[in-house]
Amino acid sequence: MEGIIMTAQLLLGLSILVGVHELGHLLAAKAFGMRVEKYSIGFPPKIWGRQFGETEYSIGAIPLGGFVKITGMIDESLDVKNLQAEPEPWEFRAKPAWQRLIVMMGGIIVNVVTGIFIFIMMTYTQGESYLSKEELNKHGIVAYELGEKIGLKTGDRIININGADYETFGDIVSMDLLLGTDVFYTVERDGQQLKISVPNDFVDDLSDSKGRRIFIGSIMKFEVGRVNPGSNAEKGGLIEGDRIISVDGQPVEFFHEFSDMLFERKGKEISLIVDRDGQNRTLNPTVDDEGMLGFRRVALLEESRRDFSFAESIPRGTEKAFGFLWLNVKAFGKIFSGDISPQKSISGPIGIAGMFGGTWDWLNFWNLVGLLSMVLAFMNFLPIPALDGGHVMFLTWEMITGRKPSDKFLENAQKVGMVIILGIMVFAIFNDVSKLFP
Repeated sequence: MEGIIMTAQLLLGLSILVGVHELGHLLAAKAFGMRVEKYSIGFPPKIWGRQFGETEYSIGAIPLGGFVKITGMIDESLDVKNLQAEPEPWEFRAKPAWQRLIVMMGGIIVNVVTGIFIFIMMTYTQGESYLSKEELNKHGIVAYELGEKIGLKTGDRIININGADYETFGDIVSMDLLLGTDVFYTVERDGQQLKISVPNDFVDDLSDSKGRRIFIGSIMKFEVGRVNPGSNAEKGGLIEGDRIISVDGQPVEFFHEFSDMLFERKGKEISLIVDRDGQNRTLNPTVDDEGMLGFRRVALLEESRRDFSFAESIPRGTEKAFGFLWLNVKAFGKIFSGDISPQKSISGPIGIAGMFGGTWDWLNFWNLVGLLSMVLAFMNFLPIPALDGGHVMFLTWEMITGRKPSDKFLENAQKVGMVIILGIMVFAIFNDVSKLFP
């Protein structure tokens, strides 16, 4: 069932993103009087289509992209049979270079606008919840395996980042920070202050399947949240709201202690004493082979919250959207510098489906769609033939030099670009599969 939900979210998200991207091209082309023959979400074979005016609108069976076919344009269809004749006024090639440039930028612009709009609305409707520095440092951090690898220890209190003060836990773990160079934390441990350096290739470790996106957490008190149906927690009698006091007679106060105790007792029956509505009860669930019982923990932390008016949400949401765009630029820089391995950092459809998760969470869904919209805009702007950025590159050359590349050159460039893109897609899918079966 989880796989079905992941797939459904992936397909819906991609359909929205591809739909608005291609709509950007379509609207710009029609605004300049160009004839648009086809608008498709998904690649052939066609599973549905309807003609409206001069344009056929369709859905393809391969949901990994889409296209708009504009008369007189050399695109991924490589349909060049009509390019030998003189261009008609409604053809792409008959229009001024600046109009063609806007048409090719249309999809990128709409993806950026979509991402900004989503983050503005998310900021306005949800606000921001965060763990303050003061609340984090009441008990300190939990250092997981990757955190311990760079020298952090459970119980450390993080005093500053790169010698400067910070406000929230999110500042400590932000990808913008971790994609930087010569990053370090100043921590307080046993009354002394220590400098903990973060390796420049640390994001590589975070991208690894065994340590994805987590290296530190906050030491927290907790209670039982949603109990998974059919889980060992449910079979053992745990219910939402229970507070676990001890495991096999050992007192428990913080979640990381409880998690370690379960891991040490994989596959065994344990004795839990829980506080339920002020009364102690003894339960005997069995820990599964992964060291878990099967419930969501509720962190008993004093989180702070910021709410934003709609006017305040506009700059804040825009900042978030372009922040993700900037992260992509920094990540590509790290890849080309060799600090990040492409094998660990590039994901395909399977990896993206995993980001959506096996439960339908609309907040997570729209957050990812907003992020992916900015990623799609960035990727399409890359100067690779067959991508929008390749067309932009050739059109910019034409506008600067006054010389248009020949149709034959553009056709061959399109073929080369398609080979590059297909190669990247195969590489990404192979990466996804290799992460599932390391």
